[in-house]
Amino acid sequence: MKTIQMTIDEELLERVDELVEELDTTRSAYIRELLEKALEAHHWRELERLDEEGYRKSPLDDQEVEVWLAVQDWGDEWNAAK
Repeated sequence: MKTIQMTIDEELLERVDELVEELDTTRSAYIRELLEKALEAHHWRELERLDEEGYRKSPLDDQEVEVWLAVQDWGDEWNAAK
């Protein structure tokens, strides 16, 4: 692990300190967790953007849509069993 130095607004730091005490963790652990979640969220947003871009560049035609409509499963058997 590497130690870093960062600047943070005092009010924000107070709020973080209150929360980490409540959560019984440390600033570092909490900030690491938040950074991991932010990086994962960014990763998924980027994948969604690329997916959207791909469909914009090469949209499905009606025949391709029909193929997927034929194989989709909305759980009708589950609904019928209710």
